[in-house]
Amino acid sequence: MSLVAAALLLLLQSGAGLSGRDRSELRVGLDTLYGGAFPAAAAYFAALAARDSADPAPVIFEAGAYIWWAAALQSDAYEAHRIDSLLAVAIVRAASQPPSPTREFWLATALGYRARQRDVEGHSWGAAKDGKAMRNAYRRVLQVDSGCVDCYLGLGVYEYGLARAGGLARFVAKLVGLGSGSAALGISYLRRASRDGDLARVEATWVLAAALVREAARDPGGRAVLQHEASGYVRRLAERYPANPVFQRFLQETPGPTP
Repeated sequence: MSLVAAALLLLLQSGAGLSGRDRSELRVGLDTLYGGAFPAAAAYFAALAARDSADPAPVIFEAGAYIWWAAALQSDAYEAHRIDSLLAVAIVRAASQPPSPTREFWLATALGYRARQRDVEGHSWGAAKDGKAMRNAYRRVLQVDSGCVDCYLGLGVYEYGLARAGGLARFVAKLVGLGSGSAALGISYLRRASRDGDLARVEATWVLAAALVREAARDPGGRAVLQHEASGYVRRLAERYPANPVFQRFLQETPGPTP
């Protein structure tokens, strides 16, 4: 799986400062998901989605629960059709909302998920177009709500993913006007969301750790420091959510801090 796909897989977030988005029921479901109870999280968000047929958030997070579940199983194909269907519903729900920063935020998040799915399924062109639409929607949110720190998770993934994409992916990105990205800017955005984000804080910490491991592989001189920092972030996540197998596998595969 590409780093862009792996990072987009983890874009489970809510908009800090966006009206009507600070909802305790979403926090309960996300804690269940991060805790590794993926089937329970999927069922929980499905129930929320059925309760309000206009709200895109629980549908997005239901798809996210299956994506995390697939990651735990190390199978990109797991429930792929269900994930695609849920994201299609989420995008329709988000696009049907009245114009507002909240609408743009959820639309961006749903598009980010779909970009990940299209990338995994080998549809690079569609993934690139969804990525561009995601970026533009997050930027529109920030134009009217500079307090949306969680938006920087999606923008950080975008910048870093483009900067570290392969040659063909960069070519496709330029064709559709995505730009070339900046690894340094992307990591700075991830750090900001990890430090100051609302519901995106856990996700941003996880994605930041993944980016640091990628940078460690590119920088032999700084490898130990970068791996130390990355494993420290995930170790704290694993202490909070010890039953999450994705966090545990990361710690098993990444060198930990040296005493």
